[in-house]
Amino acid sequence: MSTIENYTPPEIWTQAEDDGNKWASINRPVSGATHEKARDVGKHPLQLYSLATPNGQKVTIMLEELLAAGIDEAEYDAWLINIGEGNQFSSGFVDVNPNSKIPAMVDTSTQPAMKLFESGSILVYLAEKFDMFIPRDSHAKAACFNWLFWQVGSAPYLGGGFGHFYSYAPYPMEYPINRFTMEIKRQLDVLDKHLANEEFMAGDEYSIADMAIWPWYGNLVLGNLYDAATFLQVHEYTHLLRWAKQIAQREGVRRGRIVNRTWGEDGQLAERHSAQDIDDALANA
Repeated sequence: MSTIENYTPPEIWTQAEDDGNKWASINRPVSGATHEKARDVGKHPLQLYSLATPNGQKVTIMLEELLAAGIDEAEYDAWLINIGEGNQFSSGFVDVNPNSKIPAMVDTSTQPAMKLFESGSILVYLAEKFDMFIPRDSHAKAACFNWLFWQVGSAPYLGGGFGHFYSYAPYPMEYPINRFTMEIKRQLDVLDKHLANEEFMAGDEYSIADMAIWPWYGNLVLGNLYDAATFLQVHEYTHLLRWAKQIAQREGVRRGRIVNRTWGEDGQLAERHSAQDIDDALANA
């Protein structure tokens, strides 16, 4: 174990101008817009402003699943929000999401237009709007919401905790990496034990709970997130791996996960305005 060093908080915490972390510029202590820029608006009723992080993938997967199910009203425009360049602090984006986090959405089919933010909230809104992907059985519906909110509460330990200190911190820090690794392994064990007895998170019916959990934990165990699958010994979680591979094969997932993505060799699509955009991106991957 590393030597414990004493830490004394400063009299006043202030924003570090450069702490060696490429995301330091967005770790600021105030909210609100930093610059004026109107949000882009396309031709479809649903306007999405996002990036293909796990939280962003939840919504694009949901939209592509709706389209695959024949819900033409779920057609959408997806605009890239480059968080490294501070797009989330533009006046147009902040008007939709005052918290300046992706994803955010505007539904212009309502009057006045509906402003939506927080990925879990958007999933519920779309599921209720189109009457899809929330089980009707009361027990399965309860399980769906149990696991949806489990993801909302648990994933920050994976992203802001393990992911940050393992992948993005300016230098390795033994204590936080070990601390969050044990929590993530516990969470993987929770999912694995649940999926030993269930096909999907809410039973035998694919739902928004699966769409919320897969971009984080499915990508993690499949080696698509943080490059930590071997380190975490994900082969131990056989039921979770079965589920992750099963979800990955869905057409809506294959299509949705590349929207607003500007990296990776298996498909990139900065903006999406039609189904053909995804067809072309996958064909060129």
